Amino acid sequence: MAGKTTFKLDDDSVVVVIGSGAGGGTVGPALAQKGVDVVCLEAGRRLAMSDIVNNEAEMFGKFTWLDERIGEGDTPADFPLWTCKTVGGTTMHWTAACPRLAEHELKARSTYGHVEGTSLVDWPLDYAELQRYYDRAEVLMSVSGTHGYPPLPPNNNAKVLQAGARNLGYTDVDTGRVAINSTPRDGRPSCLQTGFCTSGCVIGAKWSTMYTEIPRAEQTGHYELRERCMVTRIQTDKSGRVTGVEYRDAQGRTLTQRARLVCLAGNAVETTRLLLNSRSPRFPDGLANSSDQVGRNYMHHVLASVVAVMPGKVAMYKGAQCSGFIHDERRHDTARGFTGGFLLHTVPFTPETMASLLMAGQWGEEFTETMNRYEDMAAALMVGEDLPEAGNRISLHPTRKDQAGLPVPVVSYRLHANSIAMRDYAIKVSRDLYATLGAEKFIEGVHFPATHNLGVARMGEDPRSSVCDPWGRTHDIANLFISDGSVFPTAGSANPTLTIVALALRQADYISDQLKHGTV
Repeated sequence: MAGKTTFKLDDDSVVVVIGSGAGGGTVGPALAQKGVDVVCLEAGRRLAMSDIVNNEAEMFGKFTWLDERIGEGDTPADFPLWTCKTVGGTTMHWTAACPRLAEHELKARSTYGHVEGTSLVDWPLDYAELQRYYDRAEVLMSVSGTHGYPPLPPNNNAKVLQAGARNLGYTDVDTGRVAINSTPRDGRPSCLQTGFCTSGCVIGAKWSTMYTEIPRAEQTGHYELRERCMVTRIQTDKSGRVTGVEYRDAQGRTLTQRARLVCLAGNAVETTRLLLNSRSPRFPDGLANSSDQVGRNYMHHVLASVVAVMPGKVAMYKGAQCSGFIHDERRHDTARGFTGGFLLHTVPFTPETMASLLMAGQWGEEFTETMNRYEDMAAALMVGEDLPEAGNRISLHPTRKDQAGLPVPVVSYRLHANSIAMRDYAIKVSRDLYATLGAEKFIEGVHFPATHNLGVARMGEDPRSSVCDPWGRTHDIANLFISDGSVFPTAGSANPTLTIVALALRQADYISDQLKHGTV
């Protein structure tokens, strides 16, 4: 179906969407369903279902963004964060966990008060408004455990987590809400419990824009996807309006697609790079950056894992990766020694990840004995609220260029003391949980990047302190929208994908209405 509808490069009536992940892969198709002509430019290639295999190492090379990035501070220098370069973006790689943000997490500044060193703010959204779009997003994504869709069954890893949770007195424990078909739906089969969800779903039971929203959009006749098209600059005219985007296609040609408006959804790094790299005499500091907030307030959640060697076989790799959740610690309770909260859920690690990441540098008899107990391992991951800081930011290297001739992004990030206190508490809780069941050994992991990249173009009412309005429209440029997790003012403690999709659906409604009334 790709390429069935083709729009001309000089067609300035189209909406150009940059990126095809959770944000771009939702807002573009939603607009196409409303009869709006959309051109989606995706830097990565379009995989076929036959390209997906249950092999973490092989899939890492197929859909990970491997262009150079530089990390500074408390993030790896050579791989500071994780994004995907493929049609579907990180919806190909994600675990499909779909918790909603808690109401207090949208009012972080009001709830937590001043926290030294942070740039906490409240979201400029009413929670009831977001709830309406959560409902729509869950139906769109077939989120199990919602709207009459049965929950997925717990795997052994989840059963161990749940048993330990009960021993510690936790009560808000379940198999969670995940965007994986628990029954056949939407022309896709139900989950076969094959595991390895982050390698991509070999049968398509896990929701991904690659094989859900985008094919449906192509059937409308209002949508064109151009794969392997790397956008290098957003163009503006003398009046300050976006007029189109410059990009390099799969053949290496530099082309320009005219546009009526642009929705930018490149994940935090590429969204920042495009805005900053599109500077002009009118916008000397980059697009939408009169507030000097573009690239700032970068967040990626507080992450830590505990792997426990149990007294019997668990086989944590079998079944959906996220099939057990503990919600009790999501509350705000400073008696624990930190602000905000965290979610605990199951996570399986492959033997390769155990050896190369969690046990990196270890060798010899002890290492071998531990790896020989792989079948007995259970594992949990904490996802904690990462408080925004203006100094945690993405910027552009002043001289270094990548293979596309673009400035290399620099990711500067340091852990706040609050994050360290939360992480240490979560590790202790996780160890205690497994210890009640006779765990014989623990392996902890705290230094690995995730695909939860948020902030850098936060929404707000005040143009002096935010980049976008509550609809994702940039304050400085009326026909430029941000459509990904970059708009998050704060991170909360939930996997961000459901919220990104909900905001994208809301944005599509707004843009469609504005187009009808000729106000954009």
